[in-house]
Amino acid sequence: MELDFERCYRAVDSRDQRFDGWFYTGVTSTGIYCRPSCPAITPKRQNVRFFPSAAAAQGIGLRACRRCRPDAAPGSPLWDVRADVVGRAMRLIADGVVDRDGVPGLASRLGYTERHLHRMLSAEMGAGPLALARAQRAQTARILIETTGLPMAEIAFAAGFGSIRQFNDTLREVYASAPSDLRTARGRPQPSTGAGTIALRLAYRPPLHARALLDFLAVRTLPGVDEVRDGTYHRGLRLPHGAGQVALTPADGHVAATLRLADLRDLAPAVARCRRLLDLDADPAAIDATLAADPALAPAVAAEPGIRVPRAVDGFEMAVRAVIGQQVSVTAAQKSLTRLLLTPTPTPDRVDHEVIADGVGVSRQQPHDHQGEGGPDAGGLRGFLSAEDLLSLPDSGFGMPAARRETLRGLARAVVDGSVDLAAGAHREDAVRRLLALPGIGPWTANYLAMRIFGDPDVLLSTDLAVRRGAAALGLPDTPTTLDGYAERWRPWRSYATIRLWRAA
Repeated sequence: MELDFERCYRAVDSRDQRFDGWFYTGVTSTGIYCRPSCPAITPKRQNVRFFPSAAAAQGIGLRACRRCRPDAAPGSPLWDVRADVVGRAMRLIADGVVDRDGVPGLASRLGYTERHLHRMLSAEMGAGPLALARAQRAQTARILIETTGLPMAEIAFAAGFGSIRQFNDTLREVYASAPSDLRTARGRPQPSTGAGTIALRLAYRPPLHARALLDFLAVRTLPGVDEVRDGTYHRGLRLPHGAGQVALTPADGHVAATLRLADLRDLAPAVARCRRLLDLDADPAAIDATLAADPALAPAVAAEPGIRVPRAVDGFEMAVRAVIGQQVSVTAAQKSLTRLLLTPTPTPDRVDHEVIADGVGVSRQQPHDHQGEGGPDAGGLRGFLSAEDLLSLPDSGFGMPAARRETLRGLARAVVDGSVDLAAGAHREDAVRRLLALPGIGPWTANYLAMRIFGDPDVLLSTDLAVRRGAAALGLPDTPTTLDGYAERWRPWRSYATIRLWRAA
């Protein structure tokens, strides 16, 4: 990624928060790196270098500024627009793929060799996949050190480090402090409300129209999965190592997140998914500037700046919601989804499979609760059912026409066998093509999922009835063909225009 020195330096000199996460400022005279909005005195030009990632700054021996905490900056919005392999890699690294599967696993998911992937990431981000994952592990460890009272050894392995020595060395290099000093400097951690409870702030680029986000999520909540209560969105999570719950409360300059995790190794994936859900890495200034250039949208943009596109924490869940929501109202879709969730799965009293541990066969009984048995709070919210769970449901549990039921089952089979990838790091165009090949999934559904799962910022659902009603309410063309032509002026932010048209409806 090429960074223009003059533009970057002007952003640093003006302490412009809009550029936080776009790049990082390295100060060679002090040996630290900062976010552009750092309140410290602007460094001299000859002492400044700019980096596309925190890992790149760490790679030349710079440590994170303790004042502006650059590793907690919002992520770059660039990758949603470009949707290239580097953007996909960054999303997968944030979701913990390198920690779980190593660089070979990441390369395999992306369809490239490890060497070529390293070359692409180094060219764009200034660091390879291992260094990028290492920077994320350091950030995860710091959060756990400062917000929990866990022993350092537990934190080291929960953050993804392979050894205590690696943990200590990395934190000394990144923060110029021993782990115990970080905890002392931060003060006594807040008492937890339970095991595995972590409170943190999720940064975003202002403005953020929180009410629009909560309004959108509130009318689509499902019993036992999510709810909006007293200005806070609560939901259950299905994470790589176990269940979790999160409470997200928009505040001034950040979203307060309280996470409850069955396994602390899921902290980084949980944070990444919550950021995607609320679209916290978007660049609202650029989006609103483009949309406000249209006189028809300008009043709405001025009245409600910072509208985001709510995304997904679970790709399969969003796909099921979209299929059930085809050609029906939101209310009708919620009724069908609720019935689906409340249908009990078969619970045969048998051992499901056998695993081998240290050469000895060990019988393991599998849980039967399709909403995520074994979470932090047995009485709380749980994740949506998995593809395997849906396939085990009886026909009577669907409560919908046979064709729609078979579409859902076909989708679930495609997810299980890997022919359709609904992860955030999937290739957008390939995923849409594969979805369209499934019986019962048409352009509206595939494009809706491109927007909600894969973060495509430039989707206009021109055939959607509510979009057309919203367009008519704003005096815009309201037939699909004419609306498509008119909306060319909204590129590359037509997904955000779609949300605004829904609100206008």
